[in-house]
Amino acid sequence: MSQAKRSDAIQEYRRDEFVISTDRARLDLDVVHGFLTESYWAKGIPRELVARSIENSLCFGVYSEGRQFGFAQVISDYATYAYIGDVFVLESHRGRGLGKWLMDCIMQHPRLQGLRRWSLVTNDAHGLYAQFGFTALKSPEKHMELHQPQVYERTGHGDRR
Repeated sequence: MSQAKRSDAIQEYRRDEFVISTDRARLDLDVVHGFLTESYWAKGIPRELVARSIENSLCFGVYSEGRQFGFAQVISDYATYAYIGDVFVLESHRGRGLGKWLMDCIMQHPRLQGLRRWSLVTNDAHGLYAQFGFTALKSPEKHMELHQPQVYERTGHGDRR
């Protein structure tokens, strides 16, 4: 029981004036939704879906001087599998190695150790993720997906009506 409590604790990582924290209470939903709704992977995502995804995942916020400018979330069973999604650093803070540091913090999080499989999807950050051991699928013929990229446009709510 004490192990579970300790691993559920908020994690904070510091480097110079920057902080990466898993404290959901610190997240700025306006920043996260604002970025995601314009991203190539979640264009038009409703704010309430972003809020629900945050409630149901392990989130990492990147901060400086009390303001958020980066984010990532991990969806996991904390035993065998983790999916990393919605990783971003705002344009104003890119080029400082913060994306790499964010990934480093994710990969060393205590609840995410010893997992058999990690996955993510990217159009343009293969170089970043390769630094952490990510590769193209070894057996793509074994993987399946149901991908609905226009789901937010079709329903306006992200549900399957």
